[in-house]
Amino acid sequence: MAEAQASKPAEKPRLISEADITKYKSAGDIVNDVMKKLIAFSVEGAKVIDLCIEGDKLLEEATGAVHNKAPKGVKISKGIAFPTCISINNAVAHFSPLASDSLASQALAKDDVVKIHIGAHIDGYAAISAETIVVGASEQNPVIGKRADVLKAAWHAAEAAMRLVKVGNKNWAVTEAVAKVAATWDCKPVEGMLSCQQTQNVIDGKKRVILNPTEVQKRDTDTITFAEDEVYGIDILVSSGEDGKARVEDSRTTIYQKEGSVTYQLKLKNSRAVFSEMQKKAGAFPINIRVLEDEKRARLGLQEAVSHGLVKPYEVVYTPASTFVAAFHFTIALLPAGPWLITQPPTWYKPELVKTEKELEDEELKSLLAKPLRENKKKKKAEGAEA
Repeated sequence: MAEAQASKPAEKPRLISEADITKYKSAGDIVNDVMKKLIAFSVEGAKVIDLCIEGDKLLEEATGAVHNKAPKGVKISKGIAFPTCISINNAVAHFSPLASDSLASQALAKDDVVKIHIGAHIDGYAAISAETIVVGASEQNPVIGKRADVLKAAWHAAEAAMRLVKVGNKNWAVTEAVAKVAATWDCKPVEGMLSCQQTQNVIDGKKRVILNPTEVQKRDTDTITFAEDEVYGIDILVSSGEDGKARVEDSRTTIYQKEGSVTYQLKLKNSRAVFSEMQKKAGAFPINIRVLEDEKRARLGLQEAVSHGLVKPYEVVYTPASTFVAAFHFTIALLPAGPWLITQPPTWYKPELVKTEKELEDEELKSLLAKPLRENKKKKKAEGAEA
């Protein structure tokens, strides 16, 4: 009688397949390539609306050129996961004007702190990225003063967050570290900004990290534990202001997204037509109403959908006029082998471009930032065996 074979332990089912990882990688490569091009275009005199239109065009062209085989006859959806936004100085995020808007003629000026925010998806697997540049800065003419402080604070906070979004850690560890890093340069994270778990066709999942929360926001935010095979879009926004508070001003909202958990039967014919067009063109992802057939009709049609929570607006908010906001957004997957950045570290930022009087002195934070993003597990095992 043949000996019974030792049964192998059953492999734990993966939440992300290798095919999903390939799609995330394709989306990440596209975003990284488009980001480099947009940074090159972001020079003194460049119009914000032109940069936004060009960014979206590049994202559409690049996603349209890949994954064109239809597995089992089913065409893969792909395209923009977040429309191109160019937010200047104290504008926090989501600025992407229409030609009819009063701020459509806004152009980049020397020393502007410019946040570029884009996203692409393949089959609903999204890579979203944001980084901050200063127009006209160079190694010979580096960024100094408040602009340098907020840039350095935001990038170091992003680096800390990358290392703390790891299996077993809690969301509050990220919240606290970002605040601590920002304080080094007398800066504050922008109040109430959220980073969310991502899954297929979802970029605003229920597991979240909040920055600089009010007492009410802190109470309303669940404590979560990061787990293996989860993906997160981590949005680090830091202000040079005293409290990180932001408010809506005169910019009109142009980016909207269908709320996945809300159902409501729209009453008005125009509302139904606009909502249908929006779903057809963007699916579950945010859309700029610039790409809808009739901008004026779209604005009217969206009013009913927004008022009943069927569609959420991405409002343009501002910190006080004399302040600056810097942002870095990265998409990260918590794979069994360790964290994997789906989007790349910033193209523009490097220490030679940003000169500050203060540097990070907290030993715990310095030790954290000195660690590699992904620990060498073989080395760790060897060290354990020697102990």
